Amino acid sequence: MRPFTETKEALDQQTATSEILRVISQSPTDVQPVFDTIARSAVTLCDALGGNVQRFDGEFMHLVANHNWAPADLARRRLPLRPTRNRGAGRAVLSREVVHIPDVLEDAEYSPDVALAGGWRTILSVPILSEGNPVGAITVTRAEVSPFSPNQITLLQTFADQAVIAIENVRLFKELEARNRDLTATSEILRVISSSPTDAQPVFDAIAASATRLCDGVYSVVFRYDGEVLTVAADNGRSAETSAVIRSAYPAPPGRRTLAGRALFERGVIAITDAQDDGENPDGAERARAVGYRAGLSVPMMRGDVAIGVINVVRVEAIPFTDTQIALLQTFADQEVIASENVRLFKELQTSNRDLTIALDKQTATSDILSVISRSQTDVQPVFDAIVESAVHLLRGNASTLTRLAGDQIELAAFTSTNDVGDAVHRARFPLPLHSDEDHAQAIRNRAPFSRAGLVDGKALTYSNPQRFTSEPLGADRFPHIVLGVDFVIILIESVG
Repeated sequence: MRPFTETKEALDQQTATSEILRVISQSPTDVQPVFDTIARSAVTLCDALGGNVQRFDGEFMHLVANHNWAPADLARRRLPLRPTRNRGAGRAVLSREVVHIPDVLEDAEYSPDVALAGGWRTILSVPILSEGNPVGAITVTRAEVSPFSPNQITLLQTFADQAVIAIENVRLFKELEARNRDLTATSEILRVISSSPTDAQPVFDAIAASATRLCDGVYSVVFRYDGEVLTVAADNGRSAETSAVIRSAYPAPPGRRTLAGRALFERGVIAITDAQDDGENPDGAERARAVGYRAGLSVPMMRGDVAIGVINVVRVEAIPFTDTQIALLQTFADQEVIASENVRLFKELQTSNRDLTIALDKQTATSDILSVISRSQTDVQPVFDAIVESAVHLLRGNASTLTRLAGDQIELAAFTSTNDVGDAVHRARFPLPLHSDEDHAQAIRNRAPFSRAGLVDGKALTYSNPQRFTSEPLGADRFPHIVLGVDFVIILIESVG
């Protein structure tokens, strides 16, 4: 029953994390639905008595969500409180580490009054950390002395990471909304951000177009900066020829003789009224004359203290940019940072969920085979058939064969069908002598995975040393589902090309 239980647990956890991501995407300006979902999911999936989510404002703890939290009313009366080590959430915030107390009555620092009021003995608190700084904690409890499992602790840490995403999204969106309620362009870019959580390119394009239009520019460029070189992410305006000239100069390291380079190095706005008459920057003046612009404005895109890009706008006339236009470009820069951060965070979570899906597929296949075993206690054939089918599916192969060793003969036990002719030829190969050079025989004799690359120009490759034909090392990490033993061996034949 254990594989079945583990498979269901993994599926439930994946479903919960996906649900929280869905709530985050639907609540860009309100973090409360996310906290409520996290509290409920934490209690359910950790088999807990109750749980809560608390926020930390840098000085006090605040109760923001709870599920089956018996002393919730008492907690609301006592909170906000400064974090202390005699509470699970407070200790997690102060230590920035997971706090797992199997029995609160046996913990010298823990104050049991709230635990006794709520009726729990075991407590788990996980800090919510943003760039290493505590911003809250998630807590779950159990009535009996029953420690939480490593998987449940990891799950709560995942929920904490998702809480950070929700908090940051709401904070950034609210800051921008407050600053730009009257600017239609910023609202449009926010809409593009919300509709493109995994791709920042539409945001770059929208910013370049809006910058040209709203700053009375003739040409705008959005640059990305990776710490070494500037790359053109989007441009707008002027002609295709001008765009080609600008793009041909990048990627390139930033220099102080360019608008973008100066904005990066100075971490501030660079505004020039007439770049063609810039005596301190003759190279820049020559470039301005070649491209055909005079006034230029450059604003860095900052993630904290780190510059990650620049937005440039230029115009033909030597007319200064207004304070409103400069503020608008700074807003666009902030929005680009949101877009880049959203893409990075969502891709990280997609990778995590993809890894979870792969693990779930493996567990499901194992459970399916165990289920076949339980139904076929007097007949091994259905088990063999299930194994070869799972091997082809999980390793993305073309065909799979399972053989059994009977004395010094290798007998065909199961295989996946290709076509009638091929099946007949395959059956005719067996039985095989154990001392032959066939791949099945070598795998059994060597007690190791065996791989051959297939055919080249219609000729079979020599495969006495299969590792010569693979770019990856063989082993459990390469073939995690190959089962080797005295009685049988599975061989997966891979196709190349």
